[in-house]
Amino acid sequence: MKTLNLIFMAIGLAMDAFAASICKGMGQSRMQWKNALKAGLFFGIFQALMPLLGYWAGSRFEHLIKTADHWIAFGLLGFIGGRMIIGSFRPNKPVDCSFRFRPMLILAFATSIDALAVGISLGFLQINIVKAAILIGSVTFVMSFAGVKLGYIFGARLSSKAELLGGIILVLIGVKILLEHTGII
Repeated sequence: MKTLNLIFMAIGLAMDAFAASICKGMGQSRMQWKNALKAGLFFGIFQALMPLLGYWAGSRFEHLIKTADHWIAFGLLGFIGGRMIIGSFRPNKPVDCSFRFRPMLILAFATSIDALAVGISLGFLQINIVKAAILIGSVTFVMSFAGVKLGYIFGARLSSKAELLGGIILVLIGVKILLEHTGII
């Protein structure tokens, strides 16, 4: 997988955390940079660790499903991206706007489940998972940090659009993987 594809994948995966960070930022009465840093760290670390876990699981079962790996990657990315697209049209769910440890831990875990599934598909593609995990975590850190500030400034207008864009990116990456591995492109 090329670096540009990994960057787009990282952006797509970071969109859930970005949208959650925007919601968190909307709840601040004044901009607190320590909260932006906290959001970046929680979301970035979880988004970096989950693909590692998924990759480990995917690489353990590679020999069993090597002939269908591109279909699995397509299916996982399509499912995750589709879920994000559908979720972007649902009314905003209430988000705990505090930056306390427990709510942040739960939200970071919840927004990184898709990264676990992507890690499984990356295991089938034999990519450098450390590079991918660092990139995914770094992109998520930056977007989450910025999301808190943007949420503080712009409010609810951004969160659903970020989730929609992330979903579209993941679906398109899944389609590209499928088309490349079936020889269509």
